[in-house]
This record gives sequence, structure tokens and C-alpha cells, in this order.
Amino acid sequence: MRAAELIRPKVIVVATFEVGADTGDKPGEFQFWAEREKLTKTITVPGLDHPVCYNDQGVYGVVSGTTVRAGLQMMALCLDPRFDLTRSYWLINGIAGVNPHVASEGSAAWARYVIDGDIAYEIDSRETPADWPYGIMALGNKNPKQKPVIPDWAPKPMMWTLNPALVQWAFGLTKNVALLDSPEAKAHRALYKDMPAAAQAPSVMLGDSFASCRYWHGAVMQKWADDWTALYTQGKGSAAMTNMEDHGLANALTRLAAMGRVDFQRVLALRTGSNFSMPPTGQSAATSMVEEYQGMLPALESAYRVGSPVVHALVKDWSRYESKPPAP
Repeated sequence: MRAAELIRPKVIVVATFEVGADTGDKPGEFQFWAEREKLTKTITVPGLDHPVCYNDQGVYGVVSGTTVRAGLQMMALCLDPRFDLTRSYWLINGIAGVNPHVASEGSAAWARYVIDGDIAYEIDSRETPADWPYGIMALGNKNPKQKPVIPDWAPKPMMWTLNPALVQWAFGLTKNVALLDSPEAKAHRALYKDMPAAAQAPSVMLGDSFASCRYWHGAVMQKWADDWTALYTQGKGSAAMTNMEDHGLANALTRLAAMGRVDFQRVLALRTGSNFSMPPTGQSAATSMVEEYQGMLPALESAYRVGSPVVHALVKDWSRYESKPPAP
């Protein structure tokens, strides 16, 4: 295509799933964006399960699909020759399991780091040595308590650092946004009596994204996520939100950046807590894992309420931010 005909989105919002229609019914991650940003125009992209939706202001919405496979659909989008995405901003935006030691359901966390929790050695927890905290360890290690030393043959990286200045700017812009609460979420977090962070009202925070295709749950697994986040970020990160996609999306966007297709310094990840990642004291992980999400609607609402001011600011001041990302 001629340069003048290329599609150049200003901001691309990436949701991972929608249920039913994009508008007018029970919402998934994409519905509030589609309705409130009036993403009424569509483009079909080969390799994507859902049409790309957009408005005349330069805001585009993508439903990437769930799990690490979301990265494959991201590759398909960014390799479509109709698009020039070199100056587009990316907002990865979705629900997550929230660490009750860090925040409550409905809370929103801007990630500084994305950690890959998939690639590991693992043995059944019932067969772990008595001094192991869990049966998972990094490739190349002899026990789970060692600092990861990734072998030459193993995939890299295991952690991605998002643009610190951009993350701080987004957090500063949204840290005081009023978030939705609900009677159901209040009642649920009241069960976490020995976890003060879980008992607080929803808030906006800086907190990192621990991503794994396995839907894990429980105190032992949360300790694993905490430990791995600390190890891979050299103690700088906090495993606030767990999800199944961010590592796949970060990996794809990193590779695309190396190809000159996108700018990884323009990527943001915002996750909101729809459920806790471990049960309250006295409840089993098996029971807690399959309960209905009490923070689902607050989390979906928070994702839009916190993400949209950033999208609007980027579009409003595009003359400034087209050439250089914002900073605090």
C-alpha cells in the first residue's frame, strides 16, 4: 500500500475476551470499550478471531483471545501490511486474579514488569522434598530456592520491563480515579480478615503482572508467584495480578519491535482484580478456585475507568505524543 493509505491507530486497546455480542448484553473485557468509545467501525484481519473495531478519533480495539496464544493473534495483526503501528500506543486491559496480600477485588494495577510463569521444571507437589516450598523451579536450577540461571538453550526473556516513565505517567494520571464497589465484593473481601490489603476498598496502584497459562490458585501457588516475581525482577517487582495472557502479548510485541513493526516503549498493561488468587483462611483452594467471581463487574468497570483517561489523554495531545511518549 502507499504510505498515505496505511492505517495508523493512535491507541490500541487489547482485551482478551468478550462474551456474546460486543454491546448490549452481559459484558466481557471488551464491551465497555466498544460501547463507550463508540468503536462501531470494523476491519477484518486474517488470523484474528474477532474483527478489529475503531472510531474516527484513532482508538482501536482488539480482542486477542485468552492464554499465551493471544500473542499469535497479536503477531497476525501487526504483520498485516495495511497497518503502520510504529507510533501506536498499546493498552493491554483486562481482569485478573488479585493477590489479597496486595489489594482488593476491583482494584487496578499498572504493571511495571510482566513475568512469565509458564516455562519451568515441575514435579507433583506430593513428591516434593520436605524443604521445598513448592514443586516448581526455573529451568537449569537444582531446587526452587535458587536464583534463576536460564540456560543458553532456554527461551528468553522471562521478564519484561515496561517503559518506567510511561507507566508512572499513566499511574499519576489515574491514581485518584473513583472505582466501582459492590455489596457482593464487600462481603467477599470481608472474609479475608487476616489480610488487611484485601479488606480495603478498591484502589489504583502500581503492581506487576504474573502471567501463566495454567489457572492456578491457592496460598502455595501465590508464594511461588511472589518468589518468582522477586527473583526475576531482582526484588523490585510485586506479584499483584495474575493472568493468562500478558507474557504472550509482551513476547509478541517485543519480537515485533525488533522487526520494526511496533514500539515496545509505548506498551502499557493494566489489570483489574475480578477474584482473589487464594482463598481466605479456613477455606480450601479447591473450593475457592471454582466459586463465582464476586469482583467481576467492579473489575470490568475499573478496567475502563482507569484505562480510558490514558487513552483520551494520548488522543487529545497526539501532536505531542505521536513523536515521543509522555513522562511524569
